[in-house]
Amino acid sequence: MAQRLRSKTIVVTGASSGIGRATAVEFARTQPDDLKIILTARREDALKEVAEEIESFAKGVKVLAVKLDISKIEQVQGFVDKLPAEFKEIDVLVNNAGLVKGIAQAPSISPADIDTMFSTNVTGLIAMTQAILPIFKARPNGGSGDIINIGSIAGREPYQGGSIYCATKAAVRSFTDAMRRELIATRIRVIEIDPGQVETEFSVVRFGGDREKAKKVYEGVEPLTPEDIAEVVVFAAGRRENVVLADSLIFPNHQAAATVMHRKTQ
Repeated sequence: MAQRLRSKTIVVTGASSGIGRATAVEFARTQPDDLKIILTARREDALKEVAEEIESFAKGVKVLAVKLDISKIEQVQGFVDKLPAEFKEIDVLVNNAGLVKGIAQAPSISPADIDTMFSTNVTGLIAMTQAILPIFKARPNGGSGDIINIGSIAGREPYQGGSIYCATKAAVRSFTDAMRRELIATRIRVIEIDPGQVETEFSVVRFGGDREKAKKVYEGVEPLTPEDIAEVVVFAAGRRENVVLADSLIFPNHQAAATVMHRKTQ
């Protein structure tokens, strides 16, 4: 796997924390001798911390931290042009950036929350894909490269209090499936990885920064870690080019569906 990743350039969105951060670190651990990683997120200071962590153990990895809000289309459209020449030949795009806001149900859902979730989870993901895809398609023999979209069980099974977030992840799933069909004549791999319950800043953001409410989400269970999902992402990218891990659903042991969980009681 390390040999297959050698010399590649990886873009990870939402790389300042959670699954994105863990994914960037896992790529570097897997191929510490010859790799380029572009970290993007809104929090530049946090990106620099991730870059420093990687550079501390992976001497052969070049890291570029780029402040980027994928919900701002104009920023995404100028992303590739602003990259240093040595980072422009991108091989893998990990569309990880995403969020959830609130648990309101219709008709009480905030228009601002609706806009934030769709502009980040859907429009931003599509914009990033369209920015990078021409690089993949320009390669010989029909083009090559990997698009890895981080979806969610929520895109498969809608649940109460998550209608907008679920709708955004369902949109990602449809976009991914359609794109895989559209690119069938190329060597471009289109991959979706759908986590179940993962403990990250996800719930903190959902509850507007209320860490106590976020903590209760994980009471009585052992959720997945960001590293669990990162290992699957890197595994998918490290397969032989003819092998496409097209669709993966990753649960912790206590979960069997979006809303089917077993919680231990004291």
